Amino acid sequence: MDIITPKRIRITLKTVRAFIFISILFFLLFSFMAGSFILYAKIQGPPSLSVPQTTIFYADNGTKIGESHNGEKRYWVQLKDISPNVVNATLAIEDRNFYNHSGFDYKRIAGAAIADIKALAKVQGASTITQQYARNLFLEHHKTWKRKALEALYTVRIELNYEKGEILEGYLNTIYYGHGVYGIEAAANYYFGKKAEELTVAEAALLAGIPKGPSVYSPYIDEQKSLDRKNVVLQTMKEAKFITKEQHEKALIEDITFRTRKGNAQNRIAPYFHDSVMKEAANKLNIDEQQIRTSGLKIHTTLNQNMQEIAEEVITKSIDTNSLIQTGFIAMDPNTGEVKALVGGRNYEESPFNRVTQAKRQPGSTMKPILYYAAVNTGFTPSTVMRSEPTTFQYDDGQSTYKPSNYNDYYANDLITLLEAMALSDNVYAVKTHLYLGMDELIKTAKQLGINTKLNKVPSLALGTSPVRLIDLVNAYGIIGNGGKRIEPVFIKKVEDANGNVLYEEKKDQEQILDEDAAFVTTHMMTGMFDKRLNSYTSVTGQGVANMLTRDYAGKSGTTETDSWMVGLTPQLVTGVWTGYDKGKSINIVEEKGYSKLIWAKFMEEALKNKASKKFKPSNGVIGVYINPESGKIATEDCPTERLTYYIAGTEPVQYCKAHIGEQKNDKQENSQSDTKKTWYEKIFKWN
Repeated sequence: MDIITPKRIRITLKTVRAFIFISILFFLLFSFMAGSFILYAKIQGPPSLSVPQTTIFYADNGTKIGESHNGEKRYWVQLKDISPNVVNATLAIEDRNFYNHSGFDYKRIAGAAIADIKALAKVQGASTITQQYARNLFLEHHKTWKRKALEALYTVRIELNYEKGEILEGYLNTIYYGHGVYGIEAAANYYFGKKAEELTVAEAALLAGIPKGPSVYSPYIDEQKSLDRKNVVLQTMKEAKFITKEQHEKALIEDITFRTRKGNAQNRIAPYFHDSVMKEAANKLNIDEQQIRTSGLKIHTTLNQNMQEIAEEVITKSIDTNSLIQTGFIAMDPNTGEVKALVGGRNYEESPFNRVTQAKRQPGSTMKPILYYAAVNTGFTPSTVMRSEPTTFQYDDGQSTYKPSNYNDYYANDLITLLEAMALSDNVYAVKTHLYLGMDELIKTAKQLGINTKLNKVPSLALGTSPVRLIDLVNAYGIIGNGGKRIEPVFIKKVEDANGNVLYEEKKDQEQILDEDAAFVTTHMMTGMFDKRLNSYTSVTGQGVANMLTRDYAGKSGTTETDSWMVGLTPQLVTGVWTGYDKGKSINIVEEKGYSKLIWAKFMEEALKNKASKKFKPSNGVIGVYINPESGKIATEDCPTERLTYYIAGTEPVQYCKAHIGEQKNDKQENSQSDTKKTWYEKIFKWN
């Protein structure tokens, strides 16, 4: 039997005291470190919880037409808009004590540690929702001591600065559910075609089970494993008393219908239009396009989905599939500038170059309405006459000459009116007008109408030899057609942030920039290109499509060696079409030269099919007169043709046309004499 000596007692006491002292020291040190850690976390303040969110685009009727993100499809929703079934399923399987801990579940950590020791492997996790949220927001998922320390720091910062509801909301909006889908709203839509607030108990349980291993438990990868995992979650929910036994049993047998993968695949609607929207949004919000893609914005565009579909279909059916010719197409509301449809090329995937907004091409005779507006505004009338004949013009103080030619070298070799010159697209008349007004006048008017490309001060500018953008030209026609009120191409009606706050809203500007009467007179003259009554030494330029049209249109076509244009409008819609080759190849095939008019006519008729047929409303300062188009004078009963034509009040013709007096009478006499020569048999039985 050992005898405990005083010496041994002293040693034992010293050991105990040393142990207690060291323990206290460690406790104080630990407390100091923990306090310092918490104080540091507090000083750091709340970490930003912002995450990339999917930006959604809507058509003019509120229909979703597309979205943009940076590889993470996510739509942020508030906790109140998430089904309680989702909340309960997530808490049950991920963190039952979420509302009772301060970021770390120590009891669960201890249990996981014991389990790992027994199994001599990592078999059980103990991360709380807050820890996972911190990891998802700020950290990589590689398991290192540094990451663990940072995870703890961010966990404390989140818990110190945010309410539990905010943390849970953020977690549910950031967790990964596989296939590039982040957040419960995107997951509900992706897997079930639903909103997060609509999910049933079974659906919520299935989604809650995916984050443990999206590549394993996604129903699109292994449906049976996904359903088995769902049942584990349901069992956990029952054990945690989030659902009753009856709800558990009902959820186990609930038939779950998944959205088809095909239903998730979204074709890009109007990709050229989409690019223009992105550029306009970046300009209006003063942020870059990358921020737009990931800011969870709701961008309400001006696109009319029906018109866009019509445009794309018409272009596809009108142009030969084997042809390499390209096209640009845009339709706008002439009263607001809102772009309703846009096609920047025949295949976006092959060429995203936008031939509506980026390409600069020679517009040919589509420049003439701008010239003739300037002419009417400075004293010309539809009855102003000039000779149409081969002419060599001198300019630059006689140092330079220019000799334009008409299409196929057809000339009246006589006087023609401005009304005829517009309808027949007489080039000589246009150049004469341009030089008479002074070459600065057309440039000034074009700039006033929003054409900002460089225009050369030369006689041929009247015939469209200086390149312009299709979007600018169509906008200019819209201004003339709406009576001279300023518009600009508009792609966006409104932009909201993820919380529904309005960041930008379109403002309608009704500033009058043209003379309203001159604009109407010009517009009405533009209806002549489809009016066969104006056929003279050649046919009106719209004769080929006139029979396709069922309502009043104003317009002008234009052709160069490499470009074919058609721009036309009604009071509701202005549309422009360009066709040609990207590298300046000549258009030699007659069929290709007609593509632009054909596309325009088909589109306008189909797009306006169910809309009221509206005429251009005369302004208060104009007067309508029936004239003989050839002479430009007031028509008489002897004139073979008469046409209602508008003039600025005070400039209308006052002389009557005398060119055909007696012609109808002579025709009647000749017919009468011819009848007397016929036999009684021919008079009765011969009708031809």
